[in-house]
Amino acid sequence: MKFFFPDSQDLVSPAYDFMRDEYPAHRVRQRDDRYAHEVLDHAPYHGILVSKSIVDGSIKGAGKYTTAQRARMHRMGVHKFFRLPPGVEALGDNGAFNYIDEPTPPVTPAQTLSFYEECGFDAGVSTDHVVFGFTESTDGEDANPDWEARRRLTLRLAEEFMSLCRDRASEVEPVGAAQGWSPATYADSVRALQDMGYQRIALGGMVPLKTREILASLDEIGGVLKSDTHLHLLGITRVESMDDFAALGVTSFDSTSAFRQAFMDDRKNFHTPDRAYVAIRVPQVDGNPTLKRAILAGHVSQTEAISAERETLKALRAYDGSAASRRACLDRLEEYSLVCRTKKSYRDAYEETLAAAPWTRCSCKICRDHGVEIAIFRGTERNKRRGFHNMSVLATKMAQLKSHRSTNG
Repeated sequence: MKFFFPDSQDLVSPAYDFMRDEYPAHRVRQRDDRYAHEVLDHAPYHGILVSKSIVDGSIKGAGKYTTAQRARMHRMGVHKFFRLPPGVEALGDNGAFNYIDEPTPPVTPAQTLSFYEECGFDAGVSTDHVVFGFTESTDGEDANPDWEARRRLTLRLAEEFMSLCRDRASEVEPVGAAQGWSPATYADSVRALQDMGYQRIALGGMVPLKTREILASLDEIGGVLKSDTHLHLLGITRVESMDDFAALGVTSFDSTSAFRQAFMDDRKNFHTPDRAYVAIRVPQVDGNPTLKRAILAGHVSQTEAISAERETLKALRAYDGSAASRRACLDRLEEYSLVCRTKKSYRDAYEETLAAAPWTRCSCKICRDHGVEIAIFRGTERNKRRGFHNMSVLATKMAQLKSHRSTNG
C-alpha cells in the first residue's frame, strides 16, 4: 500500500532555536527550510500529490504558491523543486474541490496535461468534476440528475486526456479519475476507464463517505476490476480499514490526516503504532490572542504570564519520568492554564502523555533530535515536526500492512 502526501508547502526550519523560539536572522524559507523527507531518516511517503490549483490558482483565486515559487516550480520541475529523493514519485491532479461549485471545470485536459509535462510529473490524474452526493440504492431514483451529468463529464474528460497523452507520446503516466454517486456508478466509471486504456485509476469524491459506503463501492468495483489495474483513493486514510481496502484492490492513497491531526485535532496529536496522545499545550504569550487581550486590558500581568510560561517549559524539559517530576509538570501546566484563562482542562490527558512519554520510545529522527519538544503543542515548528513524526508512524503501519499481506497472501 503506497501513501502519497498532498503538498501544501509544509516545511520546517532546521536551524530553529527551540529555547528562544527564534528563527535564524538570514533564513530564506524555500532555500533553508526542509520538507518531511529531508528531516526524517527515510521519506515517510512513497510520493507527493501536487494539485494544479494549489500551484497555479483556480476560480477561487490565487493558489498557495507565490509568483516566485510558481515560476520556480515551472522552471526547475517538481522533482528538483521539492528536492525529492530517488524513488519518491510526483503525482499531479487538478484539485477539483477548488472548483466544485462551478458548472464545469475551468481547466481543460490539454491545460492539465501541459502542466504535468512542463513540471515533469511522473503521473497525472485526468481532469474531473466532483459529484456532490451518494446513495446505496440500486435503482438510482433518489439520485440528482446533476450527479450523473458530472460523472459522465468526468469520463469524457478522461477520454480526451488519454487521447492527448497518446497523441503527444507523453512521458506522464495517465491516471483516470473515476467519479460516482453509488457503488454501481463507481464500478461503471472504472469499467469505462479501463476500456479507454487506463491501468491506474483514482477514485474521487469519497472523502465524505462512510467507511461502509467506500467498502460497498470497492466491492462493486471488484466485479469489473482487471488484475493489472491499480486503484488510488483520493483523500482517504481510514488506517483501521486499510487491510480491507487492500483486499479489494486499492494499492495507494493520499491524505493529510496524520499530518493535520498534529495541530488540528483536540486529542489525537501525537501518534504511536498503538494509539494517539494529546500534545501538551503551552501557548506562546505573544501568540495567544486571548492572553494578549487580557494583558492589554490589565487583567493579567505580562511579567507573571512570561514567568509562568518559562517555568512550564523548564519543567517539561526537565521531566525524567518519575512521579514527582510528572506532578511538577502537571502543576506548572495548570498554573499556566489559569494565567491563560483556558476554559478546558487537559490534566488527565497530559498525565497520560507524560506517563507514556512516547517521544522516548520513538526511533524517528525528529523525536531523537528534539525529544519532548515534539510533544509540546506550541508554534508551527513544533506542530509541523509532530505532523512529520505522525507520517513516519503511518509509513511504518503501511509497511507492516504490506508485509502482513505478503505473508498471508
